[in-house]
Amino acid sequence: MTSGSLTSTSGATPSTDDAADSALKARHRALWALGDYPSVAAEVIADLGPELVAAAQVSAGDRVLDVAAGTGNAAIPAARTGAAVTASDLTPELLATGENAARAEGLTLDWQEADAEHLPFADATFDVGLSCVGIMFAPHHQAAADELLRVVRPGGRIALTSWTPAGFIGRLFTTMKPFAPPPPPGVSPAPLWGDEDHVRGLFGDRVQDVRADRRRLPVSRFRTPAEFREFFGTRYGPTIAVYRAQQNDAERVALDTALEDLAASDMDAGGAMEWEYLLLTARRA
Repeated sequence: MTSGSLTSTSGATPSTDDAADSALKARHRALWALGDYPSVAAEVIADLGPELVAAAQVSAGDRVLDVAAGTGNAAIPAARTGAAVTASDLTPELLATGENAARAEGLTLDWQEADAEHLPFADATFDVGLSCVGIMFAPHHQAAADELLRVVRPGGRIALTSWTPAGFIGRLFTTMKPFAPPPPPGVSPAPLWGDEDHVRGLFGDRVQDVRADRRRLPVSRFRTPAEFREFFGTRYGPTIAVYRAQQNDAERVALDTALEDLAASDMDAGGAMEWEYLLLTARRA
């Protein structure tokens, strides 16, 4: 849920690299518009947003940026505190859903389509930079980290939630990998943002007071592995895209089986699951 198309600032034809990046970002934009991601955000991971806002200690008067905000899982709870919130995301369809939800609560936020790797904001604009399982999906991790740090003022707070490589969603992507086309060169796996050492390496000495906690999100939305597979296979953009890449019924059945086996490995007899994520907070140095 990040990124956006780029244009040449000189008016010349974009270079091959720029053109390739624009095409990649266009695919990412379309990916997250597939299916019904708002239902995933509302029915499965809604609790992550308020927890992130609390960890960032957002309060009235703060200038807050939610990067790769999606439908506003963190942006809307941040606005409830009285903060001035900007929600940025690659996919306008998700922003429109979030804006409607905020309006229904009487909340006003600034919703902006934006590339997490090329944020359209001046240096040191925000007191707080948030991302709730969002920035992790930017294809070039260092570029996204650099932009997040650039727009947060010195002394400002940063708070991120990211799925871990060993957690359920990290294993979901590992499970889907053999069924998916290879990623373009230079694209990093999203769950690496759930590895504390990886994020510390991205930020380097530009942050201080780093705290990283592995936590588990209780998930009770699915009663059976088949129900999980059906839900994610029709509503979650990355999973839908993998299904569309299958060439025949045998491949689709194999993917069905792999996803149901994955869900069964994490689901108890009553359907309860726990999805591990990393909550990381820091201050801009």
